[in-house]
Amino acid sequence: MIQTTITPFNRKLNSTLTKKAINVLQINLGKLCNLACSHCHVDAGPKRTEELTPEICEQLVELIHRFPETKIVDLTGGAPEMNYGFKPLVEAARKNNKQVIVRSNLTIYFEDGFGDIPEYFVKHKVRVVASLPCYLVDNVDKMRGDGVFNASIKALQWLNKLGYGKEPDLILDLVYNPQLPTSENFALTPNQVKLEQDYKKFLQDNFDIVFNNLFAITNLPVGRTKFHLERTKLYKPYLHFLESNFNPVTVESLMCRDELSIDYLGNVYDCDFNQMMNIPAKTRDGEDITVAKLLEAENLNLIEEVQTASYCYGCTAGSGSSCGGALL
Repeated sequence: MIQTTITPFNRKLNSTLTKKAINVLQINLGKLCNLACSHCHVDAGPKRTEELTPEICEQLVELIHRFPETKIVDLTGGAPEMNYGFKPLVEAARKNNKQVIVRSNLTIYFEDGFGDIPEYFVKHKVRVVASLPCYLVDNVDKMRGDGVFNASIKALQWLNKLGYGKEPDLILDLVYNPQLPTSENFALTPNQVKLEQDYKKFLQDNFDIVFNNLFAITNLPVGRTKFHLERTKLYKPYLHFLESNFNPVTVESLMCRDELSIDYLGNVYDCDFNQMMNIPAKTRDGEDITVAKLLEAENLNLIEEVQTASYCYGCTAGSGSSCGGALL
């Protein structure tokens, strides 16, 4: 019998998805970006104006100072470098000996006013996680815009020249995203280990580029990806495909379990995808959570149960998926 409905994710688990102790703060500084990529789940772009306010930035700096148990501050956007509060948050995190991850589109370094960013990254030992959804020019430009591949290559060469991918404290990771599907011939994200080997060989042989790790990420049906799937009448079939490849072994390592995702308004979510779909994290009493409430409670661990939705199958299909790539 052909399945016609999606099994609710929490029913598939046969239990609630519980939160662990929080050690990652992932902060979305805003939706402003110099690119408008076709697969962007944030729906970011040059015309977006939503960004962090001084008040929320101050609260976030206080949050970083007050909770030593958080080990990683993960900055995203939009292009995080373009949005208000970027440098204060980097510097607050580094002052408190936390690892700072910046999810960079690479091309931002060539925009007016941002040419200092690579050297700034070096100074503060920022871990750069850079989007390069393929190592072939046509595929990248199709997803991200004309000329983006060549600009990305120049940026990677610039980072290498500064020591990224070579020095042990200057980590450079790349992110692979599959092409958006155009038919029901869906496929799981390729094996991350093999794909990383292919990336490293191609980029070294053709551009003399080195990097540390490749993160292979599944396209979740959120944001522009969801819009594309709906427009091509592939949304439901894609969800069925993800559910049919559900792997329960991935659940233990899901990123939503030990992180807080915080938006530019100071609202708290379990993950970046819930943030984009406006599904807030809840306290034990069912109340929404804000950065101000975390500071008032003097406690990051107010969440017992992770809020789930059908797109959670994207993080649990096959080898799993997260902002740090495959889970298995």
